[in-house]
Order: sequence, then structure tokens, then C-alpha cells
Amino acid sequence: MIDLTTLIAYVVIVLGFVFIPGPATLLTVARATSSGTRVGIATGAGIAAGDVIHTVTAIVGISAIIAASALLFSIIKYAGAAYLVYLGLRAILEKTPVDGLSGLLPISAATAFRQAVLTEVLNPKTALFFLAFLPQFVRPENGSAVVQLALLGAIFVLLGLVSTVAFAVGAGGLGNFLRRNPAVLKWQGKVVGSIYCALGLRLAMQDR
Repeated sequence: MIDLTTLIAYVVIVLGFVFIPGPATLLTVARATSSGTRVGIATGAGIAAGDVIHTVTAIVGISAIIAASALLFSIIKYAGAAYLVYLGLRAILEKTPVDGLSGLLPISAATAFRQAVLTEVLNPKTALFFLAFLPQFVRPENGSAVVQLALLGAIFVLLGLVSTVAFAVGAGGLGNFLRRNPAVLKWQGKVVGSIYCALGLRLAMQDR
């Protein structure tokens, strides 16, 4: 079991990571603003699911292969970047219904969840982050390294989910207000799409 001092230090550092707006937060806010709180929360849950996968791969050593292989890193990086740009272009080109009484949302929660999972899984920087960050808090004297890594990963995922849900709730309320204005609704798809494209380009230009 991880000792209390190490656990507290880890939690404090992770809180700093997850509550400072980053790509995951921007994706969640964009979805919540355009499609409502429920879809924003689904996006946050998808990101958390992707982080669970990264935790597992870090434990079994797949992330180490990504770190060692420039080719594999590039393939995953560009696949993730292309997917984000695809989502962005589709949001920009898609005609959004402006009938505020229709009750229709631009995207379903299930679709948002699947897209968020793929977006997070295809981000090699996240894989390398888990590989580099989690082992720093593993102590041989505290028992099984696998158990420690699993616990650290679970804490990171949980705190990340709390963060994205909090941002989704706030952005969802803002989105409800914005959707009452047809002029804003007409342009919000282009704004959300631009955010996705920017995140995709940012990922593509990152170095190993």
C-alpha cells in the first residue's frame, strides 16, 4: 500500500494537473456548450475511460514501446491529430438546427463518449505522461508495483473525471443560455469545430 505522505503529494500534484485547463478540458467545455451538460459529462466520462486504457497500457509496458519507437509514436500522434481535425471540420461544415424549441442536440451523449475515448486513446502524449509520471510515486517498500500503479492511475482518472464534470456543468449552463440566441447558435458549430482543429494541429506539431 502507498504510504500516506506519498499519496498526499501525488493527489496535490494531480489536482494541479486536472484543474488547469488543457486539451481534455477544452474538449469537454466545447461539447457541453454546444450540446448540453449531459453530453459534456459524457465527454468527460469518455476521457476518463481513455485514461483507464492508458493506465493499463502503462502497467503492462505498451507505453514503453511507444516511447522507444519514433515510428509508432508518430503513427499514433498523427492518427489522433487527424481524428480531431476531422471532428472539427465536420462541426464547421455541419448545419446546426436553430429551432430552440425542437429540443434536438447537435450530438448524442453516446457519440460524444465514443469520440472522447478515441481522442484520448490516440493521444501519445497522454500515454507517455502516464509512463513517466506514475512510476515516480511507486516505492518498492510499499509492495507490488502493479498494485501501486493501478491505484495511482485510478486516482488520476477519478480526479480527472471530477474536473471535467465540473467544467461540463458550468459550460452546459452557459450553452443553454447561448442556444436561446439563434445568431449565437448559428456560429457555435464553427467555434467548436475551430477548437477541435486547433487541438488537432497542436497535437500534430508536438515533439516526442
